[in-house]
Amino acid sequence: MCGVAGLLDFRRETPDEELRAIACRMAGTLLHRGPDDAGVWVDAAAGIALAHRRLSILDLSPAGHQPMESPSGRYVIVFNGEIYNFPELRDQLKEEAGGCLRLRGHSDTEVLLLAIEHWGLKPTLDRVNGMFAFGLWDRRERTLHLGRDRFGEKPLYYGWAGKTLLFGSELKALRAHPDLDGEIDRDAITLYLRHGCIPAPYSIYKGIKKLPPATLLSVCHEEEQSGSLFRYWSLKDVAERGEENRFQGSEEDAIEQLDGLLRDAIKIRMISDVPLGSFLSGGVDSSTVTALMQSQSDRPVRTFTIGNRNPSYDEAHQALAVAKHLGTEHTELYVSPEQALQVIPRLPAIYDEPFADHSQIPTYLLSQLTRQYVTVGLSGDGGDEIFGGYNRHVWSKRIWEAIGRVPRSLRRGAAAAITNIPAQSWDAAWLKAGPLLPKDWKHRQPGYKLHKLAGILGSRDLASFYYGTTSHWLDPASVAVDAVEPPPALTDKDRWPHLKEIEHQIMYMDTVTYLPDDILTKVDRASMAVGLEARVPLLDHRVAEFAWSLPLSLKIRGRQGKWVLRQVLHRYVPRQLVDRPKSGFDVPLGTWLRGPLRDWAGSMLDSSRLRQEGYFHSEPIQQKWREHLSGRREWEGQLWIILMFQAWLEETTKSTFASPRTLAASAQASRSAFNV
Repeated sequence: MCGVAGLLDFRRETPDEELRAIACRMAGTLLHRGPDDAGVWVDAAAGIALAHRRLSILDLSPAGHQPMESPSGRYVIVFNGEIYNFPELRDQLKEEAGGCLRLRGHSDTEVLLLAIEHWGLKPTLDRVNGMFAFGLWDRRERTLHLGRDRFGEKPLYYGWAGKTLLFGSELKALRAHPDLDGEIDRDAITLYLRHGCIPAPYSIYKGIKKLPPATLLSVCHEEEQSGSLFRYWSLKDVAERGEENRFQGSEEDAIEQLDGLLRDAIKIRMISDVPLGSFLSGGVDSSTVTALMQSQSDRPVRTFTIGNRNPSYDEAHQALAVAKHLGTEHTELYVSPEQALQVIPRLPAIYDEPFADHSQIPTYLLSQLTRQYVTVGLSGDGGDEIFGGYNRHVWSKRIWEAIGRVPRSLRRGAAAAITNIPAQSWDAAWLKAGPLLPKDWKHRQPGYKLHKLAGILGSRDLASFYYGTTSHWLDPASVAVDAVEPPPALTDKDRWPHLKEIEHQIMYMDTVTYLPDDILTKVDRASMAVGLEARVPLLDHRVAEFAWSLPLSLKIRGRQGKWVLRQVLHRYVPRQLVDRPKSGFDVPLGTWLRGPLRDWAGSMLDSSRLRQEGYFHSEPIQQKWREHLSGRREWEGQLWIILMFQAWLEETTKSTFASPRTLAASAQASRSAFNV
C-alpha cells in the first residue's frame, strides 16, 4: 500500500531539477501512506514526472522500489494497492514465455508490469484481482494512463493546473503543485450537504476530479486538456447478467459455492511479508472474514475491536465471544469519550476534503489500535451492499408499496405528525414498549429513524424515494450560497440496471455510490493515516459476480438480510453469537454536541462567521442547531456535515498552496527525503 503522485506538463519547458522537486513535494505530502521508501522518475523532455511513497507489504527488498520500469523500458509505473492473484499471473506468464521469465524480485508490481508488456493494459486489467490506483507512462506511445480498481477501494484524484495534468492519491498531493489555485467548487458543496461526502467524479475543488471505479483514463502527449475514459468492468452489466442467468442450484449448493469463493478471496488476501490481522466487530461480515481466516491459518489470527462504555454503541462483548469461539488472539480497547474527541481536530487533515460520516472516528481509532500490532488488517466492508444487509434493503419495498397507495397530501400530513413528536420522546416510548416489540423492531435511535422516514413520505417515485433515504440535507441548494446542485446520478434512470426487484435496484445503487464514496473512503483514509493497509475480501469481484447471480430470496428472507452469507458463517460460528439486530459502528455524536462539543460546535456554526465565510446561509443551520440543543429533534447528521466542512475550511486556510518561493525553500529537503 502506497501513495502515488505525478504530473504531465504539456509545455515541456520545466527543467529536470524543478520537475523532480515538484514531484517530490507532491509525494512528500503522502508520507503517512508510505513511510518505508520513496522514489521519483522524471523525463523532462516529455514533461512527465512520477513519484511514489511506499508502505512495504510484499517484497521488502529494494527490488520492490518504485517508480518501477518494465524490462523493456517501455513502461514506468507508480502503483498503490495489491494484486492478490499475482502468483497466478506470474505462473501464466512463465508458461507463455516457455519458462524463461526473469524476475528481479517477487513484488506484485513487477508482475503487473510484465503482464502489461505481454498482454497489453486493458487485457491485463481484465485478469487482475486486486485493489489499486496507478499512473502508468507509456514511453513509446507518449501516453499517461491512470487506473482505479473495480469497486474504488483505492483513491485517485486528477485535474489540470494550467497546462499541466496532475494526479495523486489524495488532494493534498495536488495542492502541493505551485500552479493549482484550489478554487472551491460551490456546486460540489450541495452534493456534500446531501450525501455527507463528495461523490465521484466531483471533488471539493473546481477542475479536480476523482477517477471513477473500474475506469481507465488515457491522456496522450499530443492531446492537451483532453483524455479518453474507458470503463473496463461494469457492475451494471454484472447485475443484468445475473438477472438473466440466475443460479440454478439448491440452497446448499449456493452456500457451498459461496463458502469456497470466500475462502479463496480471503486466502489470497492473507499473502503478506508483514504481520496481518482482522477487524472484528462481532457482526456478520467481520465475523465471516475472521472465521475463514482462522480456518486457513496454522496460528491464532490477530483480531481487534474498539469498545464503547455506552451500551447503546458497544459491540465489543459480542466480538469477544466470537473471538473466544474461534480461538483468535484478541485485542480490544475501550475508548473513553475524551480519546474519541481528541480525534476530531485531526479529521480535516486525514480526509483532505469535507467528509462527514461520523463513524470515521471509531474507524480511525480501530486502525490506530490495529497498527500497533500488525501492518495489514482485513475488513468486512462490502457485505451489506453485496448481500443486502441494510435496513433499507429489507424494508424499502414494503414501505414504498405501502406509501404509494396513499395520496401524497395525506403522506405529508403523516410526516408532520411524526416530526411534531421529538426524537427523544419516540426513543423513550420505544424503550418502554421494548418487551412487547418483535425482535427485529429493536433498533437503536428509533426516533431518528422515524424522523428520517417522515422525510421520504412525500416521494413521487422509486428514484426520489431512494434519493430521500440516502440524503441528509434534503434541499442543499437552499443552504449553500450561490450553488446549483449537479444532476444526481441516483435519479438518472439510465444509470439504473434493468432489474425486477426494488431491493436489487437499491443494493446496486448503494454499491456504486455509497460504498466507494463513503464507506471505502472512510476506511482508506483512516487506515492509511496510521500506515495500515486495509484489505476487503468481500469485494473480490468473483464474490460480487456470484452474489448477483443469486435470487433475492437467498439474500433477503423475511425481515433479515444477508441470508446466504449468514449460512456460511453458521458453519464456523454458532448462530446465537452473531444473529442479532444490525448495529452500526458509531459514537453518541448527538449527546456530544449537546455536551463536550457544544462550545466548539457553537463557534463553528456562529451566524456571523457563516456569513463572513460566505458558503452557507445561516438561518436553516441555526434552526437545526437550536432544535438539536433543545432535544426536540436529532440533527447530529446534518450538523456534523456543516461542522466537518467548517473544520476542513479552517484547516485549509491555515495551510497555503505551494508557491515558487516555498517550493524552492523545500526543494533541498525533498531531494534528501527521496535520495535524489
